[in-house]
Amino acid sequence: MGIFDKIFKSDNEEKNVEKKQISWIEIKQMEMLDDIVEASKHQPVAILKHSTSCGISRMVLRQFEATYDIREEDMKLYFLDLLSYREISNKIASRFNVPHQSPQLIVLSEGKVIYDASHSEISADKLKSIA
Repeated sequence: MGIFDKIFKSDNEEKNVEKKQISWIEIKQMEMLDDIVEASKHQPVAILKHSTSCGISRMVLRQFEATYDIREEDMKLYFLDLLSYREISNKIASRFNVPHQSPQLIVLSEGKVIYDASHSEISADKLKSIA
């Protein structure tokens, strides 16, 4: 399949692709950031910041979900719809000292950022060495 086939794939073709189920934990309250830091003291946690109106962000999310195969016991995954929760996205940037980007994947361990990637640099495969 060529690059244009991948970009312009029809909805029917996408429905035929088997989707993996990922147990995302949605971030909907500012207070959840304290819970995320605490959880990172027991296992790595990842935060994916996603823009629901951005085609690139949607493509990155699909690719990430298609290739992610880390057990829930080894890494927790948090999901932030940054259009709905822009204030939380800004707080993540300031609290963890990472520039705001979208899409963006931030991994925490022991309460500190150990990995930060955006756009095409986001890769589920890179997380395997962290988990």
